Amino acid sequence: MTRLSPSAAKKSKKMAAKDRVTIGKVGAAHGIHGEMRIIPLTDFTERFADMKEVMVGDELLHIESCKYHKQFILLKFREYPVREDAMRLTGRLLTVDRSEAVPLEEGEFYTFDIIGLTVYDGAGTELGTVENVLRTGSNDVYQARRPDGRELLIPALKAVVKEIDIAGGRMVVDLPEETDDAH
Repeated sequence: MTRLSPSAAKKSKKMAAKDRVTIGKVGAAHGIHGEMRIIPLTDFTERFADMKEVMVGDELLHIESCKYHKQFILLKFREYPVREDAMRLTGRLLTVDRSEAVPLEEGEFYTFDIIGLTVYDGAGTELGTVENVLRTGSNDVYQARRPDGRELLIPALKAVVKEIDIAGGRMVVDLPEETDDAH
C-alpha cells in the first residue's frame, strides 16, 4: 500500500472522486474497545488484512487491527481508541487511491468505470449514458438513460456489448430488436 504523508492526505481532499476507489462503509461500533464494523464494498475483502492506513471520509486513519467477523471487517483505528469517539465515523466511506485498485483480468471492468460511459449502437448513434450496474443472478445489466429520458437496459453479454472503451468514455452495443424497441 502506498503511504500517504500528512501533506498528501490534505491534497487528497482536493482530489476528484474519480481518483478514489470506495472499498467500504463504516457501520456500527463493535464491542467497547473502539472497533468499527466495516461493510465491505469491494469484491476483494482480503485487501483489508494488509492495509496500514485508509482514507475514512476526508481523514487519513491508521489501522491498528483487522478482524473478519461474519459479513463485516472489524477495524480499529489508532486515531479513535475509544468507542464513543469511533462512533462518529459511522456512515463514512473508506477509500483508497485509484492506483491501489486490485488489477483485473483482460475484459473485466470496475463498476465505477462503467457508470458514466456513453452508449452507442454499431452505426455510431448515441443511445444514452450508463447510470447504474444491476447485479442479477446470471449476468450484470447496464442501466442507461436515453437522451429522451427513457430507461435502457443492456445485458452485459459479449453478444450485446461489442466494445468498452474506458479511456474514450464509450460503450458500443448491438441490442436485440425487442430490447431496442422496448418502452
